[in-house]
Amino acid sequence: LMSPPALACVVACAGCVAWLLLADRRGWAAGRALFKTGAAAAFVALAVVLDATATAHGRTVLLALALGALGDVLLLSRREPAFLAGLGAFLLSHAAYALAFWRAGVDPAAAAMAGVPAAAVGVAVWRWLSPHLQGPMRPAVALYVAVILVMCAAATGRVAAGGPGLALAGALLFALSDLSVARDRFIAPGFVNRLWGWPTYFGAQLLLAATVAAGPA
Repeated sequence: LMSPPALACVVACAGCVAWLLLADRRGWAAGRALFKTGAAAAFVALAVVLDATATAHGRTVLLALALGALGDVLLLSRREPAFLAGLGAFLLSHAAYALAFWRAGVDPAAAAMAGVPAAAVGVAVWRWLSPHLQGPMRPAVALYVAVILVMCAAATGRVAAGGPGLALAGALLFALSDLSVARDRFIAPGFVNRLWGWPTYFGAQLLLAATVAAGPA
């Protein structure tokens, strides 16, 4: 069972996401910034409440969460420089999660096996997005997709080595939420992307934050 402070963080994040969706639907820019930042602060706070700073694993997860929160702030703007900076923050967040999983212990064979379907998904995603990418977006998105796949493979290896299932669930949901961002930015902008993308994303971050409670010393 969650402690009251941890439960408060989860409830606060969920509440901010609900208000975030409402603010976005009504075109309330200030509310969108406030509630998106609030939801991000809540998932970082959850890791802190779960004593993430006590272990190397927890500190790496906390770094990944902080980078995600930074990316959330940067993506409040739709300008290309801010988007690229946000992309960089999320790329580093995915990389930090992968590092956390590897440091905690993975099954290399399971991670390698997971890399095969992950690569197939990556190729499909690249074919979907590449016709809509130009200039620096092409290498940036290609690298981003590759790092996501490494994170998902590492999460699979972590679970195969006895790690919490939350690690894989969070990694997959995080990757799935990125598709909503890509669709909104490059394919078909619209509220429907945020309607499913934000709950998926913030849910993923809460699951990944919760892994510090079961992390190795």
